[in-house]
Amino acid sequence: MTETLIGLEFSPEVNLTRYLQSIRKFPILDNDEEYQLAKAYKKSHDPRIAYKLITPHLRLVVKVVSKYKGYGLPLSEMISEGNIGLMYAVEKFDPDKGFRFSTYALWWIKAAIQKYILNSWSLVKIGTTAAQKKLFFNLRKVKNRLRLMEDKEMSESILHDIAQSLDVSVQEVTDMNNRMSSHDGSLNTIVDSSSDKGTEWMDFIADKKPNQEEQFSYSETYQYRKRLFTKALACLNEREKDILFKRRLSEKALTLDDLSQAYKISKERVRQIELNSIRKLQKAICEMS
Repeated sequence: MTETLIGLEFSPEVNLTRYLQSIRKFPILDNDEEYQLAKAYKKSHDPRIAYKLITPHLRLVVKVVSKYKGYGLPLSEMISEGNIGLMYAVEKFDPDKGFRFSTYALWWIKAAIQKYILNSWSLVKIGTTAAQKKLFFNLRKVKNRLRLMEDKEMSESILHDIAQSLDVSVQEVTDMNNRMSSHDGSLNTIVDSSSDKGTEWMDFIADKKPNQEEQFSYSETYQYRKRLFTKALACLNEREKDILFKRRLSEKALTLDDLSQAYKISKERVRQIELNSIRKLQKAICEMS
């Protein structure tokens, strides 16, 4: 259904002004017309009927989007998301419950737009609970009502009142207010344009990867220790090597019980062989190094 209606004739991505002018041409449905269309679509799922039901309500999407202009996101994108919510509303709407389609669709439109805003506002996920989402979308409204435009005006008593009215903790209000005060920044932002190329934030991030000298030194050390270990293994007999590898050097180590059954010796004897093998290896390596 959604895929069928994505190709609506008027798309906000093409030209927003033209789109807004175009959707005003669709006549508003009266109660009976809306009911008959909704009943017909519920029965047939004909996209042409859905189109007739959706297009008069495109202006409702624009009206809802206008309330979220303060978040600094593209209006055309929010309208597109709201239109998708409108399409889902058509799928779920039951005209026999006595509600107007616009009343029902309003929830789906808001949900789609709010989801887009939450996903677009920050790379860090915010608003994971219903209370946090309510806080995100109501904090700006509350601050405007109280004429609190700067963080320094948020006294403890005001923070407490906001937290109580929105049913969240004072810390959650503080954290959300801090996060809404600034967007994610690009590492490619120029912070010093005096140089030829300009200094970016990325230039101040230390590269913790080993340099060529460190990599070469590590490689040499590793190879040297590997040669020592290989030579030292010659001091062990086959049983000692097998127990040591299966107990200490295998990705999935065997238990003492497994090896005691395999060699038909006690678990304590397996443990002694394992420890003695380690001591013999350590001694051999010390003598060679």
